Amino acid sequence: MKAGDLSAEAPAWLDLPSDYNAVDDFVERHLSEGRGDKAAFIDEEGAHSYGELVEAVARFAGVLDELGVRQEARIALCLLDRFAFPYCFWGAIKAGVVPVALNTLLTAETYHFVLNDCRAKVLVVSKELLPVLGPLLDQLPALRAVIVSGGRSTNDSVKSYRLETLMERAIPRTARATTHPDDVAFWLYSSGSTGQPKGVRHLHRNLAATSELYGKPVLGIREDDVVFSAAKLFFAYGLGNGMTFPLSVGATAVLLDERPTPQAVMRVLSEHSATIFYGVPTLYAAILSDHAYGKESSSPRLRLCVSAGEALPEDIGRRWEERFGVPILDGVGSTEMLHIYLSNHSGEIRYGTSGRAVGGYAMRLVDEAGETVEEGEIGELLVSGPSVCEGYWRRRAKSMETFLGPWMRTGDKYLCDSEGYYTYCGRGDDMFKSGGNWVSPFEVESALIAHEAVVEAGVIGRSDDSGNVKPKAFVVLRSGQAASEDLAAELQAFVKDRIEVWKYPRWIEVVESLPKTATGKIQRFKLREMDAA
Repeated sequence: MKAGDLSAEAPAWLDLPSDYNAVDDFVERHLSEGRGDKAAFIDEEGAHSYGELVEAVARFAGVLDELGVRQEARIALCLLDRFAFPYCFWGAIKAGVVPVALNTLLTAETYHFVLNDCRAKVLVVSKELLPVLGPLLDQLPALRAVIVSGGRSTNDSVKSYRLETLMERAIPRTARATTHPDDVAFWLYSSGSTGQPKGVRHLHRNLAATSELYGKPVLGIREDDVVFSAAKLFFAYGLGNGMTFPLSVGATAVLLDERPTPQAVMRVLSEHSATIFYGVPTLYAAILSDHAYGKESSSPRLRLCVSAGEALPEDIGRRWEERFGVPILDGVGSTEMLHIYLSNHSGEIRYGTSGRAVGGYAMRLVDEAGETVEEGEIGELLVSGPSVCEGYWRRRAKSMETFLGPWMRTGDKYLCDSEGYYTYCGRGDDMFKSGGNWVSPFEVESALIAHEAVVEAGVIGRSDDSGNVKPKAFVVLRSGQAASEDLAAELQAFVKDRIEVWKYPRWIEVVESLPKTATGKIQRFKLREMDAA
């Protein structure tokens, strides 16, 4: 749907039977289709077959039955990327229980808020995370038990179990719960870049929607693929990359329980001969900054890379493809839509754009009054599609503001050309006018990082002595580069040569790092706070 076109209706939802549980599509069928011995996941302990997955899912569903966790109750999963995550996630869904996947990098204060907000009856947690979560257990009135993967809790206020012990003695549940496509299957929490995170409730049908509309047709994912996602499973992006999509076709996913540093990523790609890699722009930039990394040090089978979380600068996409010989499909998704709905497609890549609408999704660009803008004008992106969440938990006003009938407000500003390609301009609250003209922070940042001295850049609007707003840039320099007035002048001239002259940064401040969300998005509001301070 092009900007200015109001004729397109919201897309139809996938046709699923009324008795539908997502565990049938993503787990149970693999035995009857002959994949019992094939590797489903590979983690630090080795390979885990589809047969092991089916057995472990049934056993964890049995664990929940034994603990008396009833259908539609919620359990929290705070697990590192290991085999326990997928079998606990799907085991809960098989039992009709709702898993709430939690970010493993939160502060104690945020965990306290989220666990009380979702009222989880059970917490399943990796032992490495107990030092943060353990002291909170007696402050969670709804919590009845904690299950520790690899250990036990020392907090006596809540019943504590060792996951491995429960799994050994569990009676596997054979029949899955009777559920409807529109039943809530699981929750994710938004990244909470401003304010507390919001509980996002996803349905059974949403998992099938993202696999059928993006995973298979856009990625072309197939059974012989070995996939690796730097984004963790608790993210919407990582959940599809590292679990839903490979399970939808019987592929193999590699799980990494440590930080996805460039060194760790390159090691995994090489050791496991990955065919699909999912990253974020900052990670691609960090890998490119080390000239020791290239096609020879990667996977010989690598055929496709994907980027999301933040728009991919054109320069990074082109340099990656030149060095590694593999394209990057840049796309845009959200926790609310579960995965990518706007994407570049193989053979039709335009670096510097977010691509075109994924089949089954519709887009609109609107102005402040909600009216569709003309072609070539900047507008806020609205999206509609069958993977949209049910809404925010206990955030009625925010839900009504965000979800407008079948449409969801993304908060992102975009341009759309005559061929349906969308160019990202920035978040609505990050855009600013300079001399009466709109400035896209992302456009200025992209120009800056094309310079060989710059790794990352973040741009905000700042008032000069006369009260006029002009761009200010915070830049992270490559190793061996030093801040200087000459370099600042060189960067300003470099930007002037690439974009409109009024957009060049009047001030350039060198910093060691940029503030980001857990998904890699630059937090420009924090840059504004830094500048004000």
